[in-house]
Amino acid sequence: MRVMGVDYGDARTGVAVSDLLCSIVGTTTVIHSRNMEKTVNQLCQIVKKEEVGEIAVGLPKNMDGTEGARAELCRSFARELEKATGLPVKLWDERRTTVEAHNILSQHNYHGQKRKNTVDAVAAALILEGYLAFRKR
Repeated sequence: MRVMGVDYGDARTGVAVSDLLCSIVGTTTVIHSRNMEKTVNQLCQIVKKEEVGEIAVGLPKNMDGTEGARAELCRSFARELEKATGLPVKLWDERRTTVEAHNILSQHNYHGQKRKNTVDAVAAALILEGYLAFRKR
């Protein structure tokens, strides 16, 4: 069974899938869609293809731990994903993952469009790494 990490966004959704041992990130991709239903459908296809058994969706919280409108949108998305896949979907605090993803890409000379097309997959990988580390404890 693999675990999937998801960084849900308005136009792009980052996806990372673990290896079979659920110890490291195995693959990443980005879904380009502004439609929640289409994004959920594409994630369902990845779930089947990669034999995913659990999903962690990033929950954007403010730095003080409070939740805003974006967090409620992610909660709604997670509920739809859980219904569509029948899998357990956990919400995972994603504070600073996008900032960290930008820093990682800057260090590796990813700029402009190249970074824009990659940052969501890197953020999903960071969400997944954090969640996998939590599961090990």
